[in-house]
Amino acid sequence: NYDLLVEFDLAIRGEVMVPVRLCLAALPGQRLDDIERVYSHIQALGQAEIFLRSRPWQLLSTYNTAGSGKAIAESGERGAAAVLSPRAAGLFGLEPLADDIGDLPGNRTRFLVLARPDGAMPALVDPPAHRRTTLVVAVRNEPGTLLAVLQVIAGHGLNMRKLESRPSRERAWEYVFWIDLDGDVDDPAMSAALDEVRGVTTMTRVLGSYPSPDA
Repeated sequence: NYDLLVEFDLAIRGEVMVPVRLCLAALPGQRLDDIERVYSHIQALGQAEIFLRSRPWQLLSTYNTAGSGKAIAESGERGAAAVLSPRAAGLFGLEPLADDIGDLPGNRTRFLVLARPDGAMPALVDPPAHRRTTLVVAVRNEPGTLLAVLQVIAGHGLNMRKLESRPSRERAWEYVFWIDLDGDVDDPAMSAALDEVRGVTTMTRVLGSYPSPDA
């Protein structure tokens, strides 16, 4: 998703934090003792590792959590269960065998709201008071180039929420960096910082300033 956002001309207009709730579900009438195989996305299997390792089940990865439940329902596979959300289990007619099996009760997934740069966004009924800005930068493959970017951000008193690297799709062994900052692109400190960041990077692209319930 990060690579696609760099490749295509889209803007981030908002974000949604969704609590991660996982259950183990199977065809109606199945019991925990009947289960031999458990399907899910590899990340969900890892998020419920403590529970899943409590029994000698065969763990099998699939392309996503809901798809694992759909496959069991469509094939009528007995002796199999899926790790997925309770809502998805209900949609496919599966019965939960165990609820809230995730290792971390407060786990959440972040979803971005995207639009074309010139597309209008509907006003939020209760917009969050805080704003977040996401940008992606590329730097020269030289000592201290990323540090120079971070010093600019710190020098303007901006709070960095996230820093993540991705391999460049243009040059081997080079990277681009995704940065989340608290604040709006129109804030004086943010605007001044971005002007300076452009001077110490080979590419700077602001992907959006948007309301953030978590900022």
